[in-house]
Amino acid sequence: MAKPRIGFIGLGLMGSAMVERLQAKGYPVAVLGHRNRAGIEAAVKRGANEAASAKQLAEGSDIVMFCMGTSEQVETRVYGDDGVLAGVRPGQIVIDFGTSLPGSTKKIGADMMERGAVYMDAPLGRTPAHARDGLLNIMCAGDAAAYSEIRPVLDDLGENVFHLGPLGTGHTIKLINNFFGMTVACAMSEAFAMADAAGVPRDKLYDAMSAGPLRSGMMDFVRNYSAEGKIDLAFTVDNAVKDVGYYRSMAEELGVRSRMSSAANDTLVEAKMNGFGEKMVPQLVDYLAEHLAD
Repeated sequence: MAKPRIGFIGLGLMGSAMVERLQAKGYPVAVLGHRNRAGIEAAVKRGANEAASAKQLAEGSDIVMFCMGTSEQVETRVYGDDGVLAGVRPGQIVIDFGTSLPGSTKKIGADMMERGAVYMDAPLGRTPAHARDGLLNIMCAGDAAAYSEIRPVLDDLGENVFHLGPLGTGHTIKLINNFFGMTVACAMSEAFAMADAAGVPRDKLYDAMSAGPLRSGMMDFVRNYSAEGKIDLAFTVDNAVKDVGYYRSMAEELGVRSRMSSAANDTLVEAKMNGFGEKMVPQLVDYLAEHLAD
């Protein structure tokens, strides 16, 4: 059977890697312009078509995929005379692979439903390198029948594919996941900076902490940078600020108060405001080691 035509919007590092994987698996792909032309041009060289607008891309695709940085960016491509919403048709499936606000996701889903299309959220775990090899973690949510329809495509992109519940559940879980991860990263970075201030070697601290139940992948990401200059987590402080901020906004929309995210949010925002926004999260240890006494 012919593979579905994919329309892909958002060819940053992750999106470009996903498009490369889709093309390698034989999917016909159309792409939409990105501020960085590198991913677009590479995809076109591999045989992709470049659409003139989001509407045109939707009209020529069976499945539309977003992989964008913010809810605002997604909404910019959904709405308007040239947006995806203007070009979708009944039965068409649109997927947001980014990390978006659940409230925005549900709003878009309702608007898609009015036109007979199905909107799904499917935020991702792992890295662009995993995407090229089809080894992403995919946290999909939305209509169960639509999930069954797109599952073969998701299986080509991901090693671990989950259906987590109704629309918005994937983005909710991803924000909780990222809040927790960034909180651990900030805590471990401060732990090493505090050890420096106390004259305790970082390796001694890590050896003692990691021998017990505190050990985690995030702890090791910070340790590997601290000890070896190795960056296993290619996730910027700017992205962390956005995700923790979205988590806090989600809590407000739910009418509850997040206590634990306050320290992580303050730490990340402070680092961003002091020129660390483009640094990777494991490099927070450098910022805190320098500014712990501030």
